[in-house]
Amino acid sequence: MTDPADEAPQQPTAFELVGGEARVRELVDRFYDLMDLEPEFAGIRAMHPQTLDGSRDKLFWFLCGWLGGPDHYIERFGHPRLRARHLPFAIASSERDQWLRCMAWAMEDVGLSEALRERLLHSFFDTADWMRNHPG
Repeated sequence: MTDPADEAPQQPTAFELVGGEARVRELVDRFYDLMDLEPEFAGIRAMHPQTLDGSRDKLFWFLCGWLGGPDHYIERFGHPRLRARHLPFAIASSERDQWLRCMAWAMEDVGLSEALRERLLHSFFDTADWMRNHPG
């Protein structure tokens, strides 16, 4: 039997480093505010419904679990199946890059540390790049 004192301390999850649910909500809200306000994000904004309330909730629920927090999205909808859920939308490099730029801007605006922003942006890139379903 191992002594709990001998175990290495657990590293905090990205969810904890971001600051929990309140900060994830702040990040998601800033992301969609920027998408709605900034002309450079018009391409990805056009893929969303007129009102962004449902999109805000779904991204919030998804990111909580993706970052290592509560699995709100899975509890409501099951496995995210991200690529399948996004197949109806034409996603090329331009849309990927708009999404990433918008998220990078939102992370900076809500005050995430540079190291955390870089870590998350790398992971976001991998996911966003995998979502591409059109050439270009």
